[in-house]
Amino acid sequence: MVWVLLSLVVLCVCGSLAGFFRRDQEVRQLFSFYHFYTLITVYGIVMIGFGLIYFILASEGLVILQDELLQQDSLLDRFAHSVYFSGVTLMTVGYGDITPIGLGKAIALIEAMIGYIVPAAFVVQYMHHHQQDEPSDKL
Repeated sequence: MVWVLLSLVVLCVCGSLAGFFRRDQEVRQLFSFYHFYTLITVYGIVMIGFGLIYFILASEGLVILQDELLQQDSLLDRFAHSVYFSGVTLMTVGYGDITPIGLGKAIALIEAMIGYIVPAAFVVQYMHHHQQDEPSDKL
């Protein structure tokens, strides 16, 4: 059951990222709420998805974070710690208040890499579409 749940979470995160990279609708404005909304949505899905991965693995007895932070508190507190750690890992290099160990290190590295790639891909995608819109000057 746990592997099915983990697979569904990973599938949702991957689907969100894939949809971001190959969206069909093209918006050609300098600033677009569509682009902003898309970026925020992708970040939110990835953050909650990885938070669920940390939470599920910790619930199964794997020690993901130092001091067994995800094994001690109430269910809601453990989930909040998982999402907090996920958000800090995705959007920064971490505050140092929560440290991953074991399998948590590998998962955190993947999440941090996604956190750095998504905004860069967003800018590249925007520049690519913006350059396609400009008329070429022919002499």
